[in-house]
Amino acid sequence: MNSLFNRIESKREELISFTKELVRIPTVNPPGENYTECAELIGQRLKKRGFAVHYERANNSPGDSDIYPRNNVIARFEGHSSGPCVHFNNHIDVVVPGKGWTMDPFEGIVSDGKIFGRGTCDMKGGLAASVIAIEAILEEKIDFYGAIEISGTVDEETGGYGGVAFLAEKGFFSKPRVDHVIIPEPLNVDRVCLGHRGVWWSELETFGRIAHGSMPFLGDSAIRHMAAFLELIEQKLFPVLEQKKTNMPVVPVGAKKSTLNLQSIHGGEEESFDGMPSPCVPDSCRIIMDRRFLIEENINEVKAEIIDLLEELSNTRPNFNYQIRDIMEFLPTMTDKNSKVVKIFSDSIKDILQKTPKHVISPGTYDQKHISRIGNLKECIAYGPGILDLAHQPDEYIVIDDMISSAKVMAASTLKLLGVNS
Repeated sequence: MNSLFNRIESKREELISFTKELVRIPTVNPPGENYTECAELIGQRLKKRGFAVHYERANNSPGDSDIYPRNNVIARFEGHSSGPCVHFNNHIDVVVPGKGWTMDPFEGIVSDGKIFGRGTCDMKGGLAASVIAIEAILEEKIDFYGAIEISGTVDEETGGYGGVAFLAEKGFFSKPRVDHVIIPEPLNVDRVCLGHRGVWWSELETFGRIAHGSMPFLGDSAIRHMAAFLELIEQKLFPVLEQKKTNMPVVPVGAKKSTLNLQSIHGGEEESFDGMPSPCVPDSCRIIMDRRFLIEENINEVKAEIIDLLEELSNTRPNFNYQIRDIMEFLPTMTDKNSKVVKIFSDSIKDILQKTPKHVISPGTYDQKHISRIGNLKECIAYGPGILDLAHQPDEYIVIDDMISSAKVMAASTLKLLGVNS
């Protein structure tokens, strides 16, 4: 392996350059900008290195349009004879930069051994590391059975429907095509991530009656009805969630509990010119709720906790009317720690990094949910070089040495999964 690792070390500047190229394509989702350009950057690079490259647009998936096409890229390199397939799946979309940056979020600035920019950590740095790892194997001319695949997929940040879910429905993440999937999400270089907590996103709307704002007694404020619900979850639900604990190895520690995030709130008439409000009693108020739950919980019970509070208000608060709509739900996912892919990556971390590998669970979902439920493929983990706490933060960065280390782990583990022992 020494020659292979030396090869990866020699590609440090290439790794940095490729990461910067990826960051400089602002694939912001929503709405899903510049997906085609980013997919083609990956595809053109891998085609030059002998991969068969295929582009797949997720027609009619959520958000897909001629302005924002959901274009994915899948590249495959065949070994000298049949055998297992190892697939590195990387999402190419990033969240909005947000406020608080001290530098251009899409420049890819290198400083103090780090690359800064939106998506460096989550997860274009991991994408670049996986590409460099496989390129090093090919440049070393190491014979192997089977195949290696690398994909760049879209929309992970908004559920993955136009990316991995769409491709999984078409068989891209099922046997016999694929045997092992590694997703380079930012879970830290010495950790193997087995899966994630469950998620239920929902939209709740309360209703009122419009009236003149100077005479609110003639109307019925939907915002006040929503406020009553928010007060009830403060009093009754949040204390219950605090008491729920899991045996899943979720990180960070705060995520070992059940959580509820009130993601957004919208109420009343929109402001008009110069921010002037409409003088009306609001007849509608909506909130988006993000509930993350544990493997020990049942999804029906999770929903009932909310519904029961709403029904309590319906029975006790005059004129309280509501409707609730499911947006997205996925059950917790956890790969067996004794599975082949987990054992091999754990051994590689121990041998290469001289660290005791940790098995963890992600606090948020990622595309393993689709590979498990649609592709029915259980040999799937997340392993990547990014630091989890930096994801979606201002001044996001990735440590270059961690990218090199993770590329070594990826390369060595890939060869072992393909049956190459030295």
